[in-house]
This record gives sequence, C-alpha cells and structure tokens, in this order.
Amino acid sequence: MEQQLDFLVDKVVAELQKKLGEVSEQAPSPKTETGLIQLRSEPKAEPVANATAAPTPAPVVNEQPAPSKEPERTTHVPNPKYKEGLDELLSSTPARIGVWRTGVRPLTKTMLELRRDHAAAVDAVYGEVSQAVLDQFSLFTVETQYDNTENYLKRPDMGRILTEEGVRMLQERCQKKPQVQIVVSDGLSAAAVDANLKDVLPSLMDSLKSYGLTCGTPFFIKGGRVASMDHVGEILEPEVLVLLIGERPGLVTAHSMSAYMCYRPRKGMVESERTVISNIHRQGTSPVEAGAHIGTILSKMLEQKASGVKLVL
Repeated sequence: MEQQLDFLVDKVVAELQKKLGEVSEQAPSPKTETGLIQLRSEPKAEPVANATAAPTPAPVVNEQPAPSKEPERTTHVPNPKYKEGLDELLSSTPARIGVWRTGVRPLTKTMLELRRDHAAAVDAVYGEVSQAVLDQFSLFTVETQYDNTENYLKRPDMGRILTEEGVRMLQERCQKKPQVQIVVSDGLSAAAVDANLKDVLPSLMDSLKSYGLTCGTPFFIKGGRVASMDHVGEILEPEVLVLLIGERPGLVTAHSMSAYMCYRPRKGMVESERTVISNIHRQGTSPVEAGAHIGTILSKMLEQKASGVKLVL
C-alpha cells in the first residue's frame, strides 16, 4: 500500500513540475507599453584582463532640459494667396487673425478659445487679490469708496477716493513725506496682481536701492482707480509715487499690469502729468524688466522734478 502511495505521489509531483515548466515558457515577458516595468537581468561577469587595473569612471553628463517654447501660431486658412504675409501678421500680433470659418461661422476650436478667454477676463474683474500675495510683501489693505464691484464699474469716481478709515490707516501706519511711495491696487484685474507682483516688486526695490533711493511704507488699495494715487499724494506727500495696478482685461490676456508714476501727486492732476508703463505680463513687458525700468524712471523724475510729458527720458 505504501509503495502505491509513493508511486502516486511521485507521479503527481512529476506532472506538476512539467506543468510549471510549460507555464513559465509560455508566460509573456513584461512590456513597458502595457505600463509594466521591464525586468533587467544581471549582466554576466566577464573575465578581467588585468585584475590590478582600476576601472575607468564613466564621464558625467549634466543634461539641461530644453527651455519651453511658445507654440508657433499657424493659420487655418486653406491655401492662402499670400502665405508669407499672413505668417508675418501672425508672428507680429496675438490678435485672432487667420482663424478661418466653417460655413458662415467660426471654427469650433476658435469659438471655444474665445469663450475661455472671455471667462478669464470676467473672472479677473470680479476676482480678488490673494491674501497670501499681500502677506508675502507685508502689504496692509485700505479701501476706496467703491462699495462693490458693480458700483466700481459704473462709478469710476468712487474708486478715486479713500474711505475715512483708509485715510486714518495711512496717517497712522505710513511714513510721511517719503522719497518714493509704492502703492498696489487691483484695479480692473485682480489676476494681474497675483500673476506679476512677486516679480515686479522685488525687482523695483532692487532698482531703487541701486540708485540710492529710499522707499516709504507700501500698501494695497482695494477697488482703486488710477487717480487714487492723487488722494494718497495729498495724505502722505511723497516726492514721487508709483501705482502698480491691474489693467482692463482683454481677450489676449487677463494678467496685464500697469505702473503709473507721478512727481508730487496731488488732487486735480491731469493725465498728461503721469508717466505709465503698460502691458506688464509674461507675453508683454517682462515683469522683472518692468520693475527695474520703473526704478530708472523714478530716478529721472527726482532729478528733473517732473513727470508725464515734461519728463525727458
């Protein structure tokens, strides 16, 4: 009986080993295309010609990632008569040209891009500047008499005057009669402040330092218009003032900022007395370069005691 059992056990073991051998031969090797990691076998050791010779280290290559480039704009117009001219136009402006049509309407892709950019512009107007951005530069907030966004859009004059509480805060917390006063405001694009302030403001501070200029207490105006700098000038009496403010958003970008500068700002100033750098954003005037250039202009204002059309750059 025991001999029969031993025979059966040996037979079963032999069959199992045979089956396992067949399965291992038929199993597919892992492929990276299916998301599996390709198994790597250990390389076989090769005989060493000279056991005392030290191996030559492989050269270290520091590969730098290629800089990302903006995708080239191409026209959807089939067989344009003057392709070179159309390509030149596309390379010279971000405007929507050469988008073509399907029947009597624009292409679906063009319409979707238009709606996306329009939504971004609306969000920029109705959005709010991130408190984290303001805290990063220790900017406290004062408000104008704009009341709410709808009123801000209908009554620009209300965005030019600070509230009584705002005036009190400036008198208590700001340096009086500074050489340079920096003011930040959301204006018509809170997104512009979020996107550019972290590059513009440090660059501006470095530029002022290089020219030996001193700066007052920077702060943030919520619901401000350009002429709010005149009210601030009446309160703090700076020699020069720069207002970094969000521009009216368009369908090309909702992140554009402007820098309005003035020598001894005061109520009743006309627009020709202001100097401005506009289109500060990634696809326009570089935020870092803008900050450095603002410092140069402020230095010239102090030298010439003038701004606007009277300033010689």
